[in-house]
Amino acid sequence: MPTVEFQGKTFNVDEDGFIDDFANWCPEWVQYVKKTEGIDELTDEHWKCINFLQEYYKKNGIAPMVRIFSKVTGYKLKHIYELFPSGPGKGACKMAGLPKPTGCV
Repeated sequence: MPTVEFQGKTFNVDEDGFIDDFANWCPEWVQYVKKTEGIDELTDEHWKCINFLQEYYKKNGIAPMVRIFSKVTGYKLKHIYELFPSGPGKGACKMAGLPKPTGCV
């Protein structure tokens, strides 16, 4: 399994760069993904998305469908792509420490 080192932490990742285990999520992981996504600064909107994704995953064991993500956060899909340039699956779920969503390309 590939590894990523960032700010003194080592993360095991899958072939698509998603962290190996939700339990290994930490603030350094968020900073790493933020950098790889080209996001300058995390806003309250970013954290609203991250927190929602994590709570949904803890409750359901999977990432939410995009329409649920959009409905609960109140953000249109276009705005989610503005927050997370690689999208809700590749960017937002990765940052939140979730596994790669099913059907995510």
